[in-house]
Parts: sequence; C-alpha cells; structure tokens
Amino acid sequence: MSIRKNQLEANKLQKRLRRNVGQAIADYNMIEDGDRIMVCMSGGKDSYGMLDILLNLQASAPIKFELVAVNMDQKQPGFPEHVLPEYLDGLGIEYHILEKDTYSIVTSKIPEGKTYCSLCSRLRRGTLYGFAEEIGCTKVALGHHRDDIVETLFLNMFHQSKLKAMPPKLLSDDKKNIIIRPLAYCREADLVALAELKQFPIIPCNLCGSQEGLQRNVVKEMLVQWERQFPGRIDQIFGALQNVSPSQLADTQLFDFETLKIERADVSATRIRAINL
Repeated sequence: MSIRKNQLEANKLQKRLRRNVGQAIADYNMIEDGDRIMVCMSGGKDSYGMLDILLNLQASAPIKFELVAVNMDQKQPGFPEHVLPEYLDGLGIEYHILEKDTYSIVTSKIPEGKTYCSLCSRLRRGTLYGFAEEIGCTKVALGHHRDDIVETLFLNMFHQSKLKAMPPKLLSDDKKNIIIRPLAYCREADLVALAELKQFPIIPCNLCGSQEGLQRNVVKEMLVQWERQFPGRIDQIFGALQNVSPSQLADTQLFDFETLKIERADVSATRIRAINL
C-alpha cells in the first residue's frame, strides 16, 4: 500500500472515530458547557483512544470543557509506573495517578482459578468515583466501546437472565457521579487500528485481562464468528438496544400486561339496522 493511500486510510479512520464519538455525545447529552471530565486511563488501547479523540473534539467544540486524565495504580507486580506519566506529561494536560493496592485485596479474596474481574472493577470504580467528587469533576468518562456493550448484553443474558448491557450514560448508584461512555458508537477494530497508528504505549493487563477462561472472551469469540459470517451483525444488535419495544417482551415491570383490554366500537346497532334494511 502506498504512503498516500496509507495516509488517506488513517484520515478516514480518525474522522470516523471523531464522528462516532461526537454523535454519541450529542445523542446522550454527555458533555455540557463548563463540564470538568475525568477521563479514566487504564493504559489500554481504549482509554488512550478515548483521550486522544476527546482532546481533538475539545479543540473544535462550540462549548468549553476540561479534561482530567486519571489512572489508578493497583500495585500489580511488574506494572510499569513510568509509562502513563511520561505519556501524559508529553500531552501537557492535567492528570493524577492514584495509588491503591487493590491487587492484594483481589488476589486474597478470589480463589485460585476464578476470575478477578467483578471484584476488581467494583474496587476500582469506588475509588475513582470518590476521587472524581474530590477534584470537582462533573462527569466520569469510561472507555467502553460498542463491542463491549454488546458483549455485556450477552453476558447478562447467558449468566444473569437479564436483558441488560452498558448504557452510554448513567447516574451512579449513590447519585453523586454521571458516568459517560463516549466510545459507545465505536467499533473495537477501529480503536485497535488507531492504537497502531498513534503508537500508544499500551500497558497490558496482567491482573484479569490475561486470565484464561473469562466468559467475556467466550462471548467475544462468538461475536467475532458471527460478524465474520454475517458482516454488520454487531451493528444490528447494538441498534436493537436503541429500539426497544417493551410490549413485545415479557417484563411485567416494563409493560402492564395485566390490565390489557380490547377496544371495539359497538357494532350491534349497525348490524341490526343492516338486517332491517
């Protein structure tokens, strides 16, 4: 592939990602004038991509908002502590590194052979949400993308018997934080391509992401196979999450099936008149 063609493809990729993020922000009113947004940085491709795209949009947006990058050092063995500070220093933006040894807590509580994700994410969320309030952030941005959302839908269906995914925007349980997912419309493949293009200094997750037997990996492989056989299927599934018909499901909390009544015009008089004629 020629240099010119490579550049064209790179430009198309970045425009597509910015367009998708911009559309998600507009559709769900994720960012408002004067917002101070905590951008959660794990060191993975998704959070790097999210920060990169938000910085680009910030420069051209018709409203003013602040971005604050925050990483949580969970004291995993071998975690390269220098990588994110060096990268964020280079960007010249405000950032914070939180140090909290959740690694020891997780590994002490979860039996060997079991996955750490659930407890790890709960501990991490609690710390990050509390810090967002402490530094005056009005929104907390997480790097979940379209594929994550669809995977979560199937995980909840298969293992929790719930029709539930990840919303693009939500209020935390304690009502003290608004969580946004600006990458909700972005394909994972595009974020992989952006990470390669930008050469982000990726930090691998050795705590949970590399564990064998994660159910999310099973679902991910299922979706990859579907997409290979039926291109566009993941987009269709995500579209279904935006087009819900409660009366066509079976949840009595969402739709009042019990009091359904027929509505018919009184046709008896009409029939009698017709017979008399």
